[in-house]
Amino acid sequence: MSTNKHLIAPSVLAADFANLEKEVKMVNESEADWFHIDIMDGVFVPNISFGFPVMQAIAKHATKPLDVHLMIVDPDRYLKVCKDSGAAVITVHYEACTHLHRTLAAIKELGCKAGVALNPHTPVQLLKDVIQDIDLVCIMSVNPGFGGQKFIEHTYAKVRELRALAAGVNDSLLIEIDGGVSTANAAKLVNAGADVLVAGSFVFNAENPIQTIKSLKSISSNVQSV
Repeated sequence: MSTNKHLIAPSVLAADFANLEKEVKMVNESEADWFHIDIMDGVFVPNISFGFPVMQAIAKHATKPLDVHLMIVDPDRYLKVCKDSGAAVITVHYEACTHLHRTLAAIKELGCKAGVALNPHTPVQLLKDVIQDIDLVCIMSVNPGFGGQKFIEHTYAKVRELRALAAGVNDSLLIEIDGGVSTANAAKLVNAGADVLVAGSFVFNAENPIQTIKSLKSISSNVQSV
């Protein structure tokens, strides 16, 4: 088992849905830490992924926590069903929440870690007044909705800025990166301050997904930024 502190969360959106149980078992057997579950409604993002019945099927076989990313409008309506479907972490979008503080409190009342996702155009400074109430911030490093997109380079600066914003206020904050993560940028992301790396197509389309996860997990945080 790797001693590196960063977590790897393979995104099930990129899995082979005709062989979902097999894919879940592969992640169970790998050095991955979480399952990343994207739930999309076709309204907040221009894609529809899968709903809670599929998530429940994943939870039935998963031996690792489910990190659920709600890319939906009015996420408050679905927090309880999300928890009941197996979520350990529930992340909502800053852009989808009118009363973010209340939503975070509701997630925590359910016994889940509370996360906030930021789209590429959303400044991290907008979280200043709630940073102490957040367990995880998911920085979208691609535009949300579809897998396999090109990584947005400005992400490194956002990670550093968010780490500075949380310093002394919420030092245990987890910073998650979602989109375009690979072994080409993982070290630089961890070095910038990222704690959780979400990887979808890079893992599930690999010839050897277990080895690919191992490679992401074994990235050293001491690698010098370039």
